[in-house]
Amino acid sequence: MGNSDSAMVQKRMARFRPEERTVIDGVFDRLQGGSGTSTGAEKSVKLEALQFLQELICAVVQILTSRGRLRGWEPGQMGDTALGVRLLAEQLCSELRASEQGTCDVSCVEEWIFRVPQVSQYLEILVAEGLNVSLNSWTAPTLLPPCKDTHWKDLKCLLDLPTLMFLAPQLPDSYSAPWRLVFSTHLHGESFTKMASGLMHHGPTVLLIKDTKGHVFGGFASQAWEMKPQFQGDSRCFLFSVFPTLRVYTATGYNEHFMYLNQHQQTMPNGLGMGGQHDYFGLWLDCDFGRGHSRARPRCTTYGSPQLSADENFTLDSVEVWAVGNPPQPAEAEEEEGKKSVLNVDPEVQAMMELTGKTLHSEGFSELEEDFD
Repeated sequence: MGNSDSAMVQKRMARFRPEERTVIDGVFDRLQGGSGTSTGAEKSVKLEALQFLQELICAVVQILTSRGRLRGWEPGQMGDTALGVRLLAEQLCSELRASEQGTCDVSCVEEWIFRVPQVSQYLEILVAEGLNVSLNSWTAPTLLPPCKDTHWKDLKCLLDLPTLMFLAPQLPDSYSAPWRLVFSTHLHGESFTKMASGLMHHGPTVLLIKDTKGHVFGGFASQAWEMKPQFQGDSRCFLFSVFPTLRVYTATGYNEHFMYLNQHQQTMPNGLGMGGQHDYFGLWLDCDFGRGHSRARPRCTTYGSPQLSADENFTLDSVEVWAVGNPPQPAEAEEEEGKKSVLNVDPEVQAMMELTGKTLHSEGFSELEEDFD
């Protein structure tokens, strides 16, 4: 911040750590269209908004916790709430638009409050529940999706409550379906096969990735993944960043390269990708597990996202997969297939069993089932 800044701005900036001040300066520049010519008074208004948002979000999280509305989430096993508050406040503040004259006056703030639903929701919660003021025809909004079937004991989740409050409303079904953890490197190890199994059999999913330099990012898949050498998915898919900035990047319409999952192919890339193109994905995890890339110069063609990882080619620290939709109902044919013995389904397995002299017990059961039919 330059020497022209007011004493008020410098005093308020002193409340932030040095690494946070760089982020805040970036917010100011974006709000002013990158001109870098913000006056001290203009920056003061936006800095006040940023600090107000942090306090507002903290109050809302406290209300959710004290009123028992966490809906199965365990903050003690999740990410840093304080960091999440700062990131969510910065994201909401980035939506504050200056006027045509380049200033941020009361009308700009009013427009921002009514345009950004989270701001008005949080204000209503604070007034109605924090201050116990009666609001006509008001019911408490649902800020968190339910969490079910998640073993919290040994888990250190990549999500924190404010991040979850931001990501959940971006999903097409919003809060209607519970979130269920179906894969975590902390619980299931570093296995591409196990991760793919969690992705393929649970409907819509949220993939979260942390690289070894601390960047956290991921993608939302609007449908269950399929293992095949073609792109899949639809325009409801998106990429997102959690740290160092909290952002969502939706489909641009440029192409339909939404999702890609492949393994054991000699002529096609093997791994998981979202956006961009082969060898140049907006998000890519190699099937060998442990390596990936995020290549976007200047933006991913499919989602308009920038580079999400700290380095273009990154090393994995941890991965999570959350199922976020209602579990798909298996077709009758799939149910019947599930009842079949592996010996009947795979003749090669049957032949190997015969060569090793193993008794094929399932043949007798199959014959009995046919007799009863």
